[in-house]
Amino acid sequence: MRSFFALVIAALVAFSAIPAHAADEPDSIFKKSTVFKWLTPNDKLATYGLDDPQVEGVACHFTVPERGGFKGWIGVAEEVSDISLSCRQIGPIKFKQKFEQGEDVFRQRRSLFFKKMQIVRGCDVKRNVLVYMVYSDRIIEGSPKNSTSSVPVMPWGGQGEVQKCADFVS
Repeated sequence: MRSFFALVIAALVAFSAIPAHAADEPDSIFKKSTVFKWLTPNDKLATYGLDDPQVEGVACHFTVPERGGFKGWIGVAEEVSDISLSCRQIGPIKFKQKFEQGEDVFRQRRSLFFKKMQIVRGCDVKRNVLVYMVYSDRIIEGSPKNSTSSVPVMPWGGQGEVQKCADFVS
């Protein structure tokens, strides 16, 4: 019976390690310890970077808390919903295809089953600005914690005509 529970826990840990995402895995930039733990990993703040998979020339950075301790070490801790976000133009902006308002840019599990973090993209048609929002949701109760960042679509270097995000919203 004990080996059955060990097998179930191992399967759950392996399952939780599989990310649900729209973009490639984010790049780890750095981590800083926030709470010291004696025998297990510390709680940390981790900063990651990712490129928008459908909009060339835009990168986002986000910081998330990562729980340490025994539960964090084995991958079953439920992470808190405090996430910050900053997105910027890093080159000429080129839209690869049409997108829907609120379309996922990146998704990642934040607990074993019920919570996930999402970065979504929209277009402020009037101002020609890409708007990114990060939030976490939970099947039962959701989370009001969120962060928003905007990226004006501007010329880059000697680029002439600037694309309008409105032309790519479906």
